[in-house]
Amino acid sequence: MMRILLAEDDRALNQTLAYQLEHEGFIVDSCYDGEEALFYCEQAIHDIILLDRMLPCLEGTDILKQLRKKGIVTPIILITALGTLTDKVEGLNLGADDYLVKPFAFEELLARIRCVARRPHTLTGSDALSVADIDFQLGEGILTGPSGSCTLSKKEAALLEAFLRSRGQTLQRSTLLLKVWGPDSDVEDGNLDNYIHFLRRRLQISGSRLRIATVRGIGYRLQED
Repeated sequence: MMRILLAEDDRALNQTLAYQLEHEGFIVDSCYDGEEALFYCEQAIHDIILLDRMLPCLEGTDILKQLRKKGIVTPIILITALGTLTDKVEGLNLGADDYLVKPFAFEELLARIRCVARRPHTLTGSDALSVADIDFQLGEGILTGPSGSCTLSKKEAALLEAFLRSRGQTLQRSTLLLKVWGPDSDVEDGNLDNYIHFLRRRLQISGSRLRIATVRGIGYRLQED
């Protein structure tokens, strides 16, 4: 399931778009100013960012420049009332993947999201990840290993996806909480440990040689035995 960050300071528009996107099956995190948007963008937990160009505190183009300078390549669709050719060219040259001028129909936004999601740097819900001796169907949450297949819950699937995309890297607890539960969740820290336990059992049941190692004081790392 794709997670979208919606950075739009018009609260009515933000809430309307969030409702419509969630109805289409997306997970949506909303923010209303540039500083908050930059913080969430830097966590790299979203599949697509919908970024208003004229945000309070920090403009969308400044956020875009900082993200690309830091090597964060999350697809970004700029949303703005500035629709001249010069404005569009500037936004695209700064690293935006698409540019949508207000006012727009929701159907057009949805089409542009799907178009950006089809590009190579973004995996959609129908894709699969193959690592070591397992295959994981993202959309269905089906994990297949040498000993068979099992279906993961949404939280287990999100956690496994985070590990598979960062195989061999140590992921901090705070990063995993953001990736799986989102920035606005007040989930207790112990819930992460519970889901790590569940996921370890899933990997064992599948017969995989992949293991989730605890890095004391930091977080967890997916590695091969």
